[in-house]
Amino acid sequence: MNWLEVRIEIRESQLEALENQLLELGALAVTLTDSEDHPLLEPGVDQTPLWPKLTVTGLFPGETKKKPITNHLNRLSFIQHASDISFSKLQDQAWERSWMTRFKTMRFGKNLWIVPSTTAKSEYPSDPEAVIIQLDPGLAFGTGTHPTTALCLEWIDAQDFSGKVVIDYGCGSGILAIAAALKGAKMVYAIDNDPQAILATNENARRNNVCSQVIAGMPELETPPADILLANILALPLIEMAAQLVGRLKPHSPIVLSGILEEQQAQVVAAYRGLCSSIDCQSNEEWIRLAAITQ
Repeated sequence: MNWLEVRIEIRESQLEALENQLLELGALAVTLTDSEDHPLLEPGVDQTPLWPKLTVTGLFPGETKKKPITNHLNRLSFIQHASDISFSKLQDQAWERSWMTRFKTMRFGKNLWIVPSTTAKSEYPSDPEAVIIQLDPGLAFGTGTHPTTALCLEWIDAQDFSGKVVIDYGCGSGILAIAAALKGAKMVYAIDNDPQAILATNENARRNNVCSQVIAGMPELETPPADILLANILALPLIEMAAQLVGRLKPHSPIVLSGILEEQQAQVVAAYRGLCSSIDCQSNEEWIRLAAITQ
Protein backbone atom coordinates (compact mmCIF):
# COMPACT_ATOMS: atom_id res chain seq x y z
CA MET A 1 0.00 0.00 0.00
CA ASN A 2 1.18 3.52 -0.81
CA TRP A 3 0.61 6.60 1.32
CA LEU A 4 -0.01 10.31 0.89
CA GLU A 5 1.87 12.54 3.35
CA VAL A 6 0.67 16.09 4.10
CA ARG A 7 3.02 18.53 5.85
CA ILE A 8 2.25 21.98 7.31
CA GLU A 9 4.42 24.26 9.45
CA ILE A 10 2.53 26.02 12.24
CA ARG A 11 2.86 27.66 15.64
CA GLU A 12 2.20 25.71 18.82
CA SER A 13 -1.07 27.54 19.48
CA GLN A 14 -2.45 26.38 16.11
CA LEU A 15 -1.90 22.67 16.68
CA GLU A 16 -5.26 21.64 18.10
CA ALA A 17 -7.26 23.18 15.25
CA LEU A 18 -5.03 21.65 12.57
CA GLU A 19 -4.86 18.23 14.19
CA ASN A 20 -8.67 18.09 14.47
CA GLN A 21 -9.04 19.00 10.80
CA LEU A 22 -6.57 16.36 9.63
CA LEU A 23 -8.31 13.66 11.64
CA GLU A 24 -11.72 14.74 10.31
CA LEU A 25 -10.33 14.49 6.77
CA GLY A 26 -9.34 10.88 7.44
CA ALA A 27 -5.69 11.05 8.48
CA LEU A 28 -4.56 7.69 9.79
CA ALA A 29 -1.79 9.26 11.85
CA VAL A 30 -0.64 12.75 12.85
CA THR A 31 2.96 13.32 13.93
CA LEU A 32 4.82 16.38 15.22
CA THR A 33 8.43 17.42 14.70
CA ASP A 34 10.48 20.50 15.56
CA SER A 35 10.58 23.01 12.68
CA GLU A 36 13.61 24.87 14.01
CA ASP A 37 15.96 23.68 16.73
CA HIS A 38 14.31 24.08 20.11
CA PRO A 39 15.12 21.62 22.91
CA LEU A 40 12.24 20.17 24.91
CA LEU A 41 12.89 20.80 28.58
CA GLU A 42 11.39 19.05 31.56
CA PRO A 43 7.61 19.50 31.80
CA GLY A 44 5.79 20.54 34.90
CA VAL A 45 3.06 18.42 36.43
CA ASP A 46 0.23 17.72 33.93
CA GLN A 47 2.06 19.64 31.19
CA THR A 48 2.75 18.41 27.65
CA PRO A 49 5.57 20.56 26.21
CA LEU A 50 5.73 21.40 22.51
CA TRP A 51 8.13 23.32 20.30
CA PRO A 52 7.21 26.96 19.53
CA LYS A 53 7.21 26.18 15.82
CA LEU A 54 6.50 22.68 14.58
CA THR A 55 5.85 20.64 11.47
CA VAL A 56 2.64 18.64 11.50
CA THR A 57 2.48 15.59 9.24
CA GLY A 58 -0.74 13.80 8.36
CA LEU A 59 -0.62 10.34 6.80
CA PHE A 60 -3.44 9.35 4.42
CA PRO A 61 -4.11 6.32 2.20
CA GLY A 62 -2.34 6.68 -1.13
CA GLU A 63 -5.52 7.08 -3.17
CA THR A 64 -6.61 10.18 -1.19
CA LYS A 65 -7.12 13.25 -3.42
CA LYS A 66 -5.02 16.33 -2.66
CA LYS A 67 -7.53 19.01 -3.71
CA PRO A 68 -10.21 18.32 -1.05
CA ILE A 69 -7.53 18.40 1.65
CA THR A 70 -6.14 21.70 0.36
CA ASN A 71 -9.59 23.28 0.07
CA HIS A 72 -10.55 22.17 3.57
CA LEU A 73 -7.33 23.28 5.27
CA ASN A 74 -7.35 26.65 3.50
CA ARG A 75 -10.39 27.53 5.61
CA LEU A 76 -8.11 27.71 8.64
CA SER A 77 -7.14 31.33 9.28
CA PHE A 78 -3.44 30.57 9.77
CA ILE A 79 -3.09 28.76 6.41
CA GLN A 80 -2.96 31.56 3.87
CA HIS A 81 -2.06 29.82 0.62
CA ALA A 82 -2.11 26.39 -0.95
CA SER A 83 1.69 26.59 -0.98
CA ASP A 84 1.61 26.39 2.83
CA ILE A 85 0.62 22.74 2.40
CA SER A 86 3.08 20.24 0.92
CA PHE A 87 2.32 16.73 -0.30
CA SER A 88 4.51 13.72 -0.96
CA LYS A 89 3.93 10.11 -1.91
CA LEU A 90 5.42 7.36 0.22
CA GLN A 91 6.05 3.80 -0.86
CA ASP A 92 5.12 1.12 1.63
CA GLN A 93 8.09 -0.52 3.31
CA ALA A 94 9.21 -2.20 6.51
CA TRP A 95 9.47 1.04 8.46
CA GLU A 96 11.34 -0.39 11.44
CA ARG A 97 14.03 -1.83 9.15
CA SER A 98 14.21 1.47 7.25
CA TRP A 99 15.06 3.26 10.51
CA MET A 100 17.70 0.68 11.35
CA THR A 101 19.55 1.33 8.10
CA ARG A 102 20.35 4.78 9.55
CA PHE A 103 21.61 3.31 12.84
CA LYS A 104 25.34 2.71 12.34
CA THR A 105 28.19 1.21 14.35
CA MET A 106 29.48 3.75 16.86
CA ARG A 107 32.58 3.92 19.07
CA PHE A 108 32.77 5.60 22.48
CA GLY A 109 36.16 6.32 23.98
CA LYS A 110 38.83 3.83 22.89
CA ASN A 111 37.24 0.39 23.12
CA LEU A 112 33.47 0.60 23.63
CA TRP A 113 31.32 -0.03 20.55
CA ILE A 114 27.60 -0.24 19.78
CA VAL A 115 26.81 -2.49 16.85
CA PRO A 116 23.27 -2.91 15.39
CA SER A 117 22.02 -6.38 14.51
CA THR A 118 22.04 -5.50 10.80
CA THR A 119 25.85 -5.24 10.85
CA ALA A 120 27.68 -8.07 9.06
CA LYS A 121 30.27 -9.92 11.15
CA SER A 122 32.91 -8.82 8.64
CA GLU A 123 32.16 -5.21 9.61
CA TYR A 124 32.62 -5.72 13.35
CA PRO A 125 35.54 -3.89 15.02
CA SER A 126 38.72 -5.91 14.54
CA ASP A 127 40.39 -4.71 17.76
CA PRO A 128 40.62 -7.74 20.11
CA GLU A 129 40.12 -5.41 23.09
CA ALA A 130 36.87 -3.98 21.73
CA VAL A 131 33.86 -4.21 24.04
CA ILE A 132 30.87 -4.70 21.74
CA ILE A 133 27.25 -3.99 22.68
CA GLN A 134 24.68 -5.37 20.28
CA LEU A 135 21.78 -2.93 20.28
CA ASP A 136 19.00 -1.85 17.93
CA PRO A 137 16.80 1.24 18.21
CA GLY A 138 13.64 0.47 20.16
CA LEU A 139 10.90 1.95 22.29
CA ALA A 140 13.09 2.74 25.31
CA PHE A 141 15.52 5.67 25.38
CA GLY A 142 19.22 5.01 24.96
CA THR A 143 20.98 3.93 21.78
CA GLY A 144 24.13 6.01 22.09
CA THR A 145 23.04 8.56 19.52
CA HIS A 146 22.04 11.20 22.10
CA PRO A 147 24.85 13.28 23.68
CA THR A 148 23.75 12.39 27.24
CA THR A 149 24.15 8.67 26.57
CA ALA A 150 27.38 9.19 24.66
CA LEU A 151 28.88 11.11 27.59
CA CYS A 152 28.08 8.24 29.95
CA LEU A 153 29.45 5.60 27.59
CA GLU A 154 32.70 7.54 27.23
CA TRP A 155 33.02 7.61 31.02
CA ILE A 156 32.30 3.88 31.25
CA ASP A 157 34.93 3.11 28.61
CA ALA A 158 37.64 4.71 30.76
CA GLN A 159 36.75 2.84 33.98
CA ASP A 160 37.57 -0.55 35.51
CA PHE A 161 34.32 -2.34 36.41
CA SER A 162 35.88 -5.66 37.39
CA GLY A 163 33.94 -7.19 40.28
CA LYS A 164 31.93 -4.00 40.90
CA VAL A 165 28.30 -3.66 41.96
CA VAL A 166 26.67 -1.01 39.74
CA ILE A 167 23.32 0.79 39.66
CA ASP A 168 21.99 2.19 36.37
CA TYR A 169 19.21 4.52 37.50
CA GLY A 170 16.88 5.44 34.64
CA CYS A 171 18.15 2.54 32.54
CA GLY A 172 16.03 3.08 29.40
CA SER A 173 17.23 0.48 26.91
CA GLY A 174 19.74 -0.87 29.44
CA ILE A 175 22.68 0.34 27.39
CA LEU A 176 24.72 1.63 30.34
CA ALA A 177 23.95 -1.41 32.47
CA ILE A 178 25.01 -3.74 29.66
CA ALA A 179 28.20 -1.76 29.02
CA ALA A 180 29.11 -2.05 32.70
CA ALA A 181 28.38 -5.79 32.70
CA LEU A 182 30.46 -6.38 29.57
CA LYS A 183 33.30 -4.49 31.22
CA GLY A 184 33.31 -6.97 34.10
CA ALA A 185 30.80 -5.71 36.68
CA LYS A 186 29.80 -8.48 39.08
CA MET A 187 26.19 -7.28 39.28
CA VAL A 188 24.27 -4.40 37.71
CA TYR A 189 20.88 -3.22 38.99
CA ALA A 190 19.02 -1.48 36.15
CA ILE A 191 16.18 0.70 37.48
CA ASP A 192 13.45 2.59 35.62
CA ASN A 193 9.87 3.73 36.28
CA ASP A 194 8.79 2.75 32.73
CA PRO A 195 7.77 -0.92 32.31
CA GLN A 196 8.80 -0.72 28.66
CA ALA A 197 12.34 0.13 29.76
CA ILE A 198 12.42 -2.96 31.99
CA LEU A 199 11.34 -5.16 29.08
CA ALA A 200 13.87 -3.54 26.74
CA THR A 201 16.69 -3.91 29.27
CA ASN A 202 15.94 -7.59 29.85
CA GLU A 203 15.81 -8.27 26.10
CA ASN A 204 19.04 -6.38 25.41
CA ALA A 205 20.77 -8.12 28.33
CA ARG A 206 19.73 -11.47 26.85
CA ARG A 207 21.03 -10.47 23.42
CA ASN A 208 24.39 -9.52 24.94
CA ASN A 209 24.65 -12.62 27.14
CA VAL A 210 24.73 -10.70 30.44
CA CYS A 211 21.39 -11.82 31.92
CA SER A 212 23.17 -13.35 34.91
CA GLN A 213 24.75 -9.96 35.73
CA VAL A 214 21.84 -7.56 35.05
CA ILE A 215 18.74 -7.33 37.25
CA ALA A 216 16.11 -4.88 35.96
CA GLY A 217 13.31 -3.50 38.10
CA MET A 218 11.19 -0.53 39.12
CA PRO A 219 12.45 2.14 41.57
CA GLU A 220 11.33 0.12 44.59
CA LEU A 221 13.87 -2.58 43.68
CA GLU A 222 16.10 -3.12 46.69
CA THR A 223 19.82 -2.95 45.96
CA PRO A 224 22.94 -3.47 48.07
CA PRO A 225 25.28 -0.52 48.55
CA ALA A 226 26.83 -0.04 45.12
CA ASP A 227 30.38 0.72 44.02
CA ILE A 228 29.22 2.89 41.09
CA LEU A 229 25.94 4.64 40.23
CA LEU A 230 25.01 5.94 36.78
CA ALA A 231 21.96 8.19 36.38
CA ASN A 232 21.20 9.44 32.88
CA ILE A 233 17.81 11.04 33.46
CA LEU A 234 16.97 14.77 33.74
CA ALA A 235 18.10 17.64 35.92
CA LEU A 236 14.92 17.99 38.01
CA PRO A 237 14.78 14.36 39.23
CA LEU A 238 18.56 14.39 39.73
CA ILE A 239 18.15 17.36 42.05
CA GLU A 240 15.10 16.00 43.87
CA MET A 241 16.64 12.54 44.39
CA ALA A 242 20.19 13.64 45.24
CA ALA A 243 20.18 12.19 48.77
CA GLN A 244 18.36 9.05 47.62
CA LEU A 245 20.81 8.33 44.79
CA VAL A 246 23.89 9.01 46.91
CA GLY A 247 22.36 6.83 49.64
CA ARG A 248 22.45 3.81 47.32
CA LEU A 249 26.27 4.04 47.14
CA LYS A 250 29.13 3.02 49.38
CA PRO A 251 31.15 5.94 50.78
CA HIS A 252 33.84 7.34 48.49
CA SER A 253 32.25 5.86 45.36
CA PRO A 254 31.75 7.34 41.87
CA ILE A 255 28.38 8.76 40.86
CA VAL A 256 27.80 9.85 37.26
CA LEU A 257 24.95 12.23 36.43
CA SER A 258 23.76 13.04 32.92
CA GLY A 259 20.75 14.49 31.11
CA ILE A 260 21.69 18.00 32.26
CA LEU A 261 21.54 21.08 30.04
CA GLU A 262 24.33 23.66 30.38
CA GLU A 263 22.04 26.19 32.04
CA GLN A 264 21.01 23.56 34.64
CA GLN A 265 24.56 22.62 35.66
CA ALA A 266 24.87 25.02 38.60
CA GLN A 267 21.62 23.80 40.17
CA VAL A 268 22.61 20.15 39.94
CA VAL A 269 26.10 20.83 41.29
CA ALA A 270 24.57 22.73 44.22
CA ALA A 271 22.32 19.76 45.05
CA TYR A 272 25.30 17.37 45.24
CA ARG A 273 27.99 19.66 46.65
CA GLY A 274 27.30 18.69 50.27
CA LEU A 275 27.05 15.00 49.41
CA CYS A 276 30.00 14.58 47.05
CA SER A 277 33.48 15.85 46.33
CA SER A 278 35.62 16.23 43.21
CA ILE A 279 32.71 17.10 40.91
CA ASP A 280 34.02 16.93 37.34
CA CYS A 281 32.13 18.33 34.34
CA GLN A 282 32.26 17.25 30.70
CA SER A 283 30.07 18.57 27.87
CA ASN A 284 28.74 17.43 24.50
CA GLU A 285 26.82 20.02 22.47
CA GLU A 286 24.56 21.73 25.05
CA TRP A 287 24.51 18.72 27.42
CA ILE A 288 26.54 18.14 30.59
CA ARG A 289 27.81 15.05 32.41
CA LEU A 290 28.90 15.34 36.03
CA ALA A 291 31.11 12.77 37.73
CA ALA A 292 31.71 12.98 41.46
CA ILE A 293 32.83 10.93 44.48
CA THR A 294 30.48 10.40 47.40
CA GLN A 295 31.62 11.46 50.86
